[in-house]
Amino acid sequence: MNNSGFISRHPVMANLIIIILVAIAGLGIIYFSFAIFTHHGESSVVPSVEKMSYSRAIEILHDKGFKVDIRDSLYKDDETPGFVIEQFPKANSIVKPGRKIFLYINAVHPKEVIIDEDNNPREDALKSTSFRQGKARLEELGFKNIRVVKILGENDCISKIFANGKVVKKMQKIPVNAMIVMEVFDGNLGAVRDSLQSDLDPLFSSQQEISEEDYTNSSETYPVEQSESSEQESYEYY
Repeated sequence: MNNSGFISRHPVMANLIIIILVAIAGLGIIYFSFAIFTHHGESSVVPSVEKMSYSRAIEILHDKGFKVDIRDSLYKDDETPGFVIEQFPKANSIVKPGRKIFLYINAVHPKEVIIDEDNNPREDALKSTSFRQGKARLEELGFKNIRVVKILGENDCISKIFANGKVVKKMQKIPVNAMIVMEVFDGNLGAVRDSLQSDLDPLFSSQQEISEEDYTNSSETYPVEQSESSEQESYEYY
């Protein structure tokens, strides 16, 4: 009777109270549903799977209730191919159950790249490219083992590129862990030519002087004995 009397006397206030109670009940339902869905208050420890084969790592993570995402495949010479080299979140991290764990795997085969993409596969890669530009190109592609060999030439351009001892051609794919040798002209050919010319000029001059001296000596006159006939002829006109 009191309640009906209150509602009848204050209908607006009664409706407001009912709306507030319904809203509180709705928020409570949403909160508990969200907590159940997100495992609110629960946590799990991420196991360490680095240095394991990716198949074993996936098995362990799935057994712990985690999801797995292979984020990327890298290649490192000092790591075992097909093994996990990094994980995120890190080992022993406290996360919610069912969290996705990202794995980075060491690729079974090294990445292969094209050094020179000019579509002339019979020509040598980076031929006549400047040394600085060619070296920057190789480093950009990920090559680490680069050796430079200088040969006599007129400029500082590249003569040939070798990968594991073989000449690289344009459009040829090369593994990024290959041993690269850059055969580069040293730009000293002009100076060497001038030096040789300056060394040869005095030699040519001395040879020319010797030839002239020999010619002068060969043209000297020597006394010749006259024959009897020549003496007779000299007296015919006396």
